[in-house]
Amino acid sequence: MSYDLEQENKEILARYKDLISNTYRTLDEENNKLIRKAFDIALDAHKDQRRKTGEPYIYHPIAVAKIVATEIGLGATSIACALLHDVIEDSDYSYEDLKKIFGERIAGIVNGLTKISIMNHQNISVQSENYRKLLLTLSEDFRVILIKIADRLHNMRTLQSMAPDKQKKIASETVYIYAPLAHRLGLYNIKSELEDLSLKYNNPEVFNEITQKLELAKESRERYIEEFKKEVSERLNEEGLNVTIKGRAKAISSIYRKMLKQGVSFEEVFDNYAIRIIYKSDAKNEKFLAWKIYSIVTDVYHSNPSRMRDWITQPRSTGYESLHLTVLGPDKKWIEVQIRSDRMDDIAEKGVAAHYKYKEGYKQTNDDRNFENWVTEIRDVLEQQQNLSTSELLDNIKLNLYSKEVFVFTPKGEIKILPTGATALDFAFSVHSDLGMKCLGAKINGKLVPISYVLQNGDQVDILSSQNQKPKFDWLDFVVTSKAKSKIKGYLNSEKNSLVDEGKEILQRKLRHAKINFNDEEINKLQKFFNLKTSQELFLKFQTNELDASSLRKYIESKNVFNNLLSRFRKSPAKNLHYVEPKEINLDMIVFGKDEEKLNYSYAKCCTVIPGDKIFGFITISEGIKVHSDNCPNAINLRAQYDYRVIPAKWMNEESFKNRIKIEIEGLDRMGMINDITTVISGAMGMDMKSMSIESNDGVFVGNINLEVKNRSQLDETFKKLKDIDGVSKVVRI
Repeated sequence: MSYDLEQENKEILARYKDLISNTYRTLDEENNKLIRKAFDIALDAHKDQRRKTGEPYIYHPIAVAKIVATEIGLGATSIACALLHDVIEDSDYSYEDLKKIFGERIAGIVNGLTKISIMNHQNISVQSENYRKLLLTLSEDFRVILIKIADRLHNMRTLQSMAPDKQKKIASETVYIYAPLAHRLGLYNIKSELEDLSLKYNNPEVFNEITQKLELAKESRERYIEEFKKEVSERLNEEGLNVTIKGRAKAISSIYRKMLKQGVSFEEVFDNYAIRIIYKSDAKNEKFLAWKIYSIVTDVYHSNPSRMRDWITQPRSTGYESLHLTVLGPDKKWIEVQIRSDRMDDIAEKGVAAHYKYKEGYKQTNDDRNFENWVTEIRDVLEQQQNLSTSELLDNIKLNLYSKEVFVFTPKGEIKILPTGATALDFAFSVHSDLGMKCLGAKINGKLVPISYVLQNGDQVDILSSQNQKPKFDWLDFVVTSKAKSKIKGYLNSEKNSLVDEGKEILQRKLRHAKINFNDEEINKLQKFFNLKTSQELFLKFQTNELDASSLRKYIESKNVFNNLLSRFRKSPAKNLHYVEPKEINLDMIVFGKDEEKLNYSYAKCCTVIPGDKIFGFITISEGIKVHSDNCPNAINLRAQYDYRVIPAKWMNEESFKNRIKIEIEGLDRMGMINDITTVISGAMGMDMKSMSIESNDGVFVGNINLEVKNRSQLDETFKKLKDIDGVSKVVRI
């Protein structure tokens, strides 16, 4: 292809000027020089490179730097690092070169970004190990992960140029790892956009449907907001308050989650947008004005007290501050209203990065300290994780990323923030590891309770301990914080370390005899084959002889089949691969890979697949190819962690196939309702109804029906006809 280099150079310069003019902070001469120097180095490093779209590669680091500057709000150092983030990986510039030019701090951040980038190019089966390294990087300098999130956001915004299978892989990894991290760092807008873009590529039909419906509702939404503003603004102006009132649609992914959770249509999600009142204030009157606005709004509109959230008196651990209330607004519709100051809005929009703008002039809340405590807790868990598998570590820390919080008090009146569901034992570990290890019980508000007591907001907690107390295995059943879990597991595991070491040596000898390398990847495969959670369990079973040479032979046989399958889709297809599967499977049903080969397969148990569904194949270690629906609840995790084992799949002869599914139907009961339902299913649609159960209570019925369906179009038409029956309010596939 030929390119207009002169025009491209003008565009590059225009984008750089746009970056500088839109920086979140005012840049002095020194900072301007730093950013310009970083831009010049990046321009030189990427001068011969282009993106998949054909555009000059330098467009990407400029775009990432703009996200860092305007949407996250970081300063000159981070903007420079964003411009340089691909330099070490993609050019002849080394870490030492950048260290000489920019100093150790910037070179270190860019090097951290390079490590993460290199990890993402490696075998995706070690994704949880990547997550561990991401968190380690975060605990060193959180700017690395903020820039990485900006990098991922721009990649998601420009994902259309990638191949469809690559789109799904990147989208799954994004929603699996980066969206939760953005959430925990207070980047709520970015978190929502990452989830929306992931939904766009993982489930485009749903994304497009909700997008269109939001667009159609835009005009009525704007009218509603104007009416709300008209009612409230006059009262606020009378009080001399300087406010901005604006409305916003909820994130598409958030609306979709509510539709799934509540089993309702888009039209039935009543709070798919919110109103935000942002006020100007000095530090002294900030909290007072929030409650004054709250009082005025609730004078005009009735509020729902059960949906009131006060994040100003006690901010979230991310530093988020706001008053949330739900009021019965114009047209008697419930709507969420958020009240926050300019400063609070800045922190809500830009997360931890905005804290440093307000170091002076405002009395600091617990936001910085809470964030630092969270980073410290991650570091503690990582240091104590030697006995945890990477998947366990992933689950433990992700558990705390999205969790809501409970606020409790020490005997001295200090506030502790813990995840909702935390127990007295979690509290003990949060105070000090030794106190957790020796915890006997607790006094909650002066009353003696067991260590499994679930903490409530406002509890005053006094821990009782004993030198003779030691952690027990059942403690793991009721602690929820990653720190408590890792400390307890660390202690319990230390007692069996000698047995584990012995079992490890036994397994090493057996693998050496079988001429198989002993490494982490092989151990992970063995764990999965024997359905074990940790490598410790694996070693212990060899130590106790529960697993022996014959067990290992079975693994080696399955491994040969697995490797043959993988090589078929990685390299040239092997034409005579077969393995044992149930004979009733119809091989004319589904074909796999780009060459549309017929292979033995079975259906995954985690989802119901019917012809017409979008599907993919997943190569398991011991059970051959499993077919999953694209909407399978495990699809995101499989693509994020084991994308190299995901293979394309398509239907060949769907009309000849029947598959049983279960539907739930609800509505108002009346004479003849059951007859109308069966007439649609058996009569109009000619479907085989295997079973039906209906319960009626006070005029409302709920029914479960098992059907045999031929294809997607038949199912969709059946749903449409059932919803048209008088009195039927909901029909969903279970």
